[in-house]
Amino acid sequence: MTETDPGPVLAGPEPASVAPPAPAGASRRRMPPLLAYALRRVASSVLIVFGVTLVTFLLSSVVPADPATANLGQRALDDPGIVARYRAEQGLDRPLPVQYASYLGNLLTGDLGISQQTQRPVLDDLAEKLPATLELVVVATVMALVVGVLLGVLAAKGRGGHLDRISRTLSLTGVSLPTFWIGMVAAVLFVKNLGVLPGSGRLAPALDPPHRITGFYTADALLTGDTDAFASAVAHLVLPASVLALSVVGMVLRFTRSAVLEALSSDFVKAGRAKGLRGSGVLWGYAVRSASGQLITATTLSFSLLLAATVYIEQQFSWNGIGQYAFRSSTNLDLPAVMGVSILIALVFVVVNLVADLLYAAFDPRIRLS
Repeated sequence: MTETDPGPVLAGPEPASVAPPAPAGASRRRMPPLLAYALRRVASSVLIVFGVTLVTFLLSSVVPADPATANLGQRALDDPGIVARYRAEQGLDRPLPVQYASYLGNLLTGDLGISQQTQRPVLDDLAEKLPATLELVVVATVMALVVGVLLGVLAAKGRGGHLDRISRTLSLTGVSLPTFWIGMVAAVLFVKNLGVLPGSGRLAPALDPPHRITGFYTADALLTGDTDAFASAVAHLVLPASVLALSVVGMVLRFTRSAVLEALSSDFVKAGRAKGLRGSGVLWGYAVRSASGQLITATTLSFSLLLAATVYIEQQFSWNGIGQYAFRSSTNLDLPAVMGVSILIALVFVVVNLVADLLYAAFDPRIRLS
C-alpha cells in the first residue's frame, strides 16, 4: 500500500498575534471621563484666576489717583516724610514687577493684605460679608427661576396667545429697565408710600443678629429657633431680592420659552404625541426636561448678573455685603480691598461656570468629555 502524496498544502492566514493580557484591575484604575474632565476644567480655572490677579493688579496700578492722597489727611500730605513712610509701608515705592511678585506670594499663602478702611485683614472682611451677598443672590436667583420658568413654559404652551404676548412684554420691560431705577421705585412704593416692607438693613435695629452658623440670617435664625429674627430677616430680604430677580426674570423667561418651543417641535415630542401622550405629560415630561441645558445656562447667567448687580442694591438698601464693601473700597481707593473683592468675584464666577459645565456633562449624553 503506497502512501498518497497529500500535495501542496495551502498556507492559510497566519494566526493573529495575541496581545498580552491586561493586568488585573487596569480597567478599574482608569480615570472616569467625568473626573478627568473636571480636573481639566479646574486646571484651566486656576489659570483664569491667575490672569484675573494680573489684570486687576495692572489696572489698580494705573489708576490716576494716588492712594496716599485718598488715605492720608491734608496735614499728613504736607509732610513729605509721612508720605514717603506710607508709600514704603504699602510697598508703593517698589517697581511694579516686584510689587506683583510680592502680592502673588502673599496671595498663595492666603494673605490678601490689610484693608486701609477697616484696618483688618481683607480675607476676614470678605469672609464676614460674603454670606450676606450670597443669601441675597441665591434667593433672588431662585425667585427669578421660579417665575421665569413658569411664565416661559406657559408662554410656549400658548404660543401667540394673550399670555404669550403679556409675558414677552414683561420680559422686554424687565430687561430694559435699570436695576437701580427699579430699586428706587420699589423703595418709594413699598417702603415710603405703602409702608408694608422695611427699607434698609438685614434685620430690625431692635433685634440682635442670630448666632452665626452659616452667615445667612434666615438659615441661622431657623437653626437657632429665633422666630423673631427669622421673620425680620425674611421681611428685609423680600424687597432687595425681588428687585434683583426682576432684573433677570425676563432673560430666564425668554430662554425657557425658546427652549420649550424648540423641544415641542422636535421629533421625539411628535413621536410621544403619536403614541397617545397629551397635555402636561408631553409638556413637562418631554419638552421641559429636554430644555434642561438652556435652564442651566439661564441659571448660570442669572447668578452671575445678580452678583454684579448687588453693588447697586446693597448700597441702596444698606445691605452690608460684598457689593457695599466693594463700593466703599473703590471710593476710598483701598487697593488691597479692591483687589481682594475682584479675586473673590472671579473665584465665584469660575466655580459657578465649573458647576454648570459639570452639570451639562452629567445630564446631557450628547456632550463628549474628551
